Amino acid sequence: MSEPEAGGRPASASEVVLARQMEITDANIAGNVHGGTIMKMVDTAAGLAAAKHCGSLAVTAAMDEMSFMDPVYVGDVVTVKAMVNEAFGTSMEVGVRVEAETVRTGRIVHTSSAYLVFVAVDEHGRPRKVPPLLMETDEQRRRQHEAGLRRKARLHRKQAIDEARAASD
Repeated sequence: MSEPEAGGRPASASEVVLARQMEITDANIAGNVHGGTIMKMVDTAAGLAAAKHCGSLAVTAAMDEMSFMDPVYVGDVVTVKAMVNEAFGTSMEVGVRVEAETVRTGRIVHTSSAYLVFVAVDEHGRPRKVPPLLMETDEQRRRQHEAGLRRKARLHRKQAIDEARAASD
């Protein structure tokens, strides 16, 4: 894969859309699709978006937040949309939106959202720099700003935990 571009890459270049019809093997006895099935699709789409942005392998470092708003049923077509929200040195935050369509009625429901953090790695598995993210729309700028707020909260939470552990030793 290529080295990061010095001038950055547009957010839209990282966009990924995956779609798949849910089958009986994806569901529990009530006919609801397992959350883990959706989470795997989310991780796959987010990983592809991160790899497209950085031009190399990117590994999942965290699933910062995953919200399930509506159930997904057997037969629904699930569409997962992912895009890099911000790049931070060697890491990237990817936002993901999941929608389910009931084919027989055409009803589309926003079922889940998630934020994942990926780290770009080189051929030896070591973190590598990622290109800056270039925003093209107001929506992308909003997502970038919010990604910065979530990163700050993640780092603050990590610091608080580290301090609590050090104090208990």
